[in-house]
Amino acid sequence: MQDAIRNYEDVDSWKTCMFLYNSALKEVGTKLEILNDEFHHVHQYNPIEHIKTRIKTPESIVKKLKRYGYETSIENMVKYVNDIAGVRLICSFTSDIYRLAEMIGNQSDLRVLSIKDYIKHPKESGYKSYHMLVTVPIFLSDSVVETKVEIQIRTIAMDFWASLEHKIYYKFEGNAPEYISEELRECADMISALDDKMLSLNETIQRLTKSEQKNEVEEKRIEYFT
Repeated sequence: MQDAIRNYEDVDSWKTCMFLYNSALKEVGTKLEILNDEFHHVHQYNPIEHIKTRIKTPESIVKKLKRYGYETSIENMVKYVNDIAGVRLICSFTSDIYRLAEMIGNQSDLRVLSIKDYIKHPKESGYKSYHMLVTVPIFLSDSVVETKVEIQIRTIAMDFWASLEHKIYYKFEGNAPEYISEELRECADMISALDDKMLSLNETIQRLTKSEQKNEVEEKRIEYFT
């Protein structure tokens, strides 16, 4: 991306970065919508409930650089802050998360840089989500720029919990009272149990539906030959 910024010497570097990150969000968003539509076309089911996108604010970027111990600069921002462009996929079931992750990883023009599975390995706070850091090519008039996008995939329940944790984190500036942190962890356990129960229930419904469909086909076959 640094080369692309230098190609626009007459344009503000910050504006160039934001143009590239916004373009990356559009590219990834379109890919995800197509994957969701394809999945519905084949399986009559949408794994993605909804998609959220955002560009990190300048204030958040500066705070993150300082927390990492880097000077505030465009170069350090591009190199060390990986979640400037973010996409969040909200699913109904945990099985959808890994199915989507596999579909995204199979995209030939997306390069997966790293994966953090906070579902199998939750954070100490109880946070659960599946993070993928990818690069997507942005085709400009005279060059192709690989631009980083962080993709977070989580269930509705996980997203609800994470939203509350985020509010508490900023309310107490990362130093919430221990009893609140403990209650949050307990809520995380409840949400995990709920996700497991809902997945089990959905799988039971699918098995019954397939069994009923099989019986209907068999009945029609018998009627045909009698």
